[in-house]
Amino acid sequence: MPRKGRPKCLRIVKDKPKIDYFKPRGMPLKNLDSVTLKLEEMEAMRLVDLEGLDHKKAAGEMNVSRRTLARDLKKGRREVVEALVEGKAIEIRGGFFATEDRIFLCRECGHEWVSQPGKGRPDECPRCGGKEIERRVRDE
Repeated sequence: MPRKGRPKCLRIVKDKPKIDYFKPRGMPLKNLDSVTLKLEEMEAMRLVDLEGLDHKKAAGEMNVSRRTLARDLKKGRREVVEALVEGKAIEIRGGFFATEDRIFLCRECGHEWVSQPGKGRPDECPRCGGKEIERRVRDE
């Protein structure tokens, strides 16, 4: 049986964008190729390129390692540049993320984790099995 890699780390995305598609002006969408920018890639670019955070702080905001942030940042920038250079549309969707309101804390062991959207409220702590779970908002 093939060995599976480490489970993918769920990224924290502060807000979903209001606009999820960009295209070159004057070109019908049906005539354009497009690239897909994942929400976590856009969030990484927003934090580093727009907000000016360093990689360590941006990674903390997204609840990932600096290396993971750097991968998302590199992939997102590549997609945007490809669209600009080659005249492609940019679709912003998908990815592996949760919004800030999906963070939970176990009052029994202190473990904090992010739960995927659509899974409902966790019944127990994934670390200790404790039942005293509270929903948290990340400290600024």
